[in-house]
Amino acid sequence: MLIFPAIDLYEKQAVRLFKGDYNRKTVYSDDPVSVAREFKKSGASHIHLVDLEGAKTGETPNFDVVCAIKRETGLFCEIGGGIRSMEVVEKYISAGLDRVILGTAAVTNEGFVQEAVEKYGEKIAVGIDIKDGFAAIKGWTESSGIDAFEFCERMEKIGVRTLICTDISKDGAMVGTNRALYKKLSEKFSVDIVASGGVSSIDDVKALRKLNIYGAIIGKAYYTKAVDLGEAIEVAK
Repeated sequence: MLIFPAIDLYEKQAVRLFKGDYNRKTVYSDDPVSVAREFKKSGASHIHLVDLEGAKTGETPNFDVVCAIKRETGLFCEIGGGIRSMEVVEKYISAGLDRVILGTAAVTNEGFVQEAVEKYGEKIAVGIDIKDGFAAIKGWTESSGIDAFEFCERMEKIGVRTLICTDISKDGAMVGTNRALYKKLSEKFSVDIVASGGVSSIDDVKALRKLNIYGAIIGKAYYTKAVDLGEAIEVAK
């Protein structure tokens, strides 16, 4: 299992939100590139990046920071947050990003996902934010009314290879991850599942590894030192 340490970007800073609430934001660093370098020192091979401003606006206000992280670390970098057009997908991939994550746009516009997957294949992932069993959209502010499992099934049929599944109720809350959800997802789908939200202890990492899922994202637990990244990476292997 791969560990993806996360950097959430807002106004070029590394921040974390509590349960996706923009009004409950903690700034952890004003130098996200140095955070990424620390990930690399700890043995990370992959980084999960989110442009939180982009998630709201559909633009790329943190583009230069994202590119600097990729350039300075040379690690596998995936980016999500407000990617709603082929222009933005192309902008990131042309800049050397390894994978682009479609979120709200995947829920509201399946044709867009299809077009992106046909053009870029495995470089396209879909992020599904799950709230009360439904796919949430627009930076978690709205429910789409679409059943989360039905949505995953549709993405698998389109040819999406990687699904990043976030349980919003657990994200940034440091209460442990939703193991039952990831067990169900890993049994039901043959795509690569990445667990996101609430991975807050080495026990969580061990439990997820036993489910044979592809990856786990560690965010707040790294910044609060609840999880040692190097240890998590070793345990995940």
